[in-house]
Amino acid sequence: MIEKSTIAQRIIVALDVNDKARALSLIRELPDAEVFKIGMRLFTAEGPALLKDVQELGKKVFLDLKFHDIPNQVAGAVRMAVQHEVSMLTLHASGGSEMLRKAAESAAEAADQIGKPKPMLLAVTVLTSLKDAQLSEIGMGADAAGQVLRLAGLAQQTGMEGVVCSPQEIELIREQHGHEYLIATPGIRPTWAAANDQKRIMTPAQAINLGANYLVIGRPITAAPSPLEAFHKILDELA
Repeated sequence: MIEKSTIAQRIIVALDVNDKARALSLIRELPDAEVFKIGMRLFTAEGPALLKDVQELGKKVFLDLKFHDIPNQVAGAVRMAVQHEVSMLTLHASGGSEMLRKAAESAAEAADQIGKPKPMLLAVTVLTSLKDAQLSEIGMGADAAGQVLRLAGLAQQTGMEGVVCSPQEIELIREQHGHEYLIATPGIRPTWAAANDQKRIMTPAQAINLGANYLVIGRPITAAPSPLEAFHKILDELA
């Protein structure tokens, strides 16, 4: 049996809420959770000051803003994220090799300058809300799995520590990139939770068994009548 404390380190709780008060309340309700995701909704509402608030509660920040812009802009944004001492952050792999490479270089340089650990850079491959039809609609011209593998390869070549992909592609990425490459996966839904707007989903146990390093879980925990009970229900399932 795996220790619950070890499993808890691999669950990233998504704070997909509207304001700081609710976000910090959830963090306090989940003392055993270690990493919390701050995405564009909450970050836009509260700004970078929230990152410090989360860290002062002893938690790690996964900054999920999915940077995707010209290389210099992304490099600058990554530098600012390093100064805010986030533990993990995301970029869109479809931004291309120059953007990803400059982001990796910027993260390393900024971390060295302030004497702090470099955050883990994760490249987003294909959003879990997209299926083959939507990919065709926006002109990618590939099936989801093929596009994920293509972008995962690009990310690995340009200095990313890992990728964000749907659970459906975990096994394919493991086969192509081995077990040292990190995989964080959203689209995680326990058997007792609704799918909502996610398309390519899987249960926590299935995703871990296939080789996911981190599970990003939001509404099944944060929208539950008791977030703490829901969190521990997932830990029990995995343990």
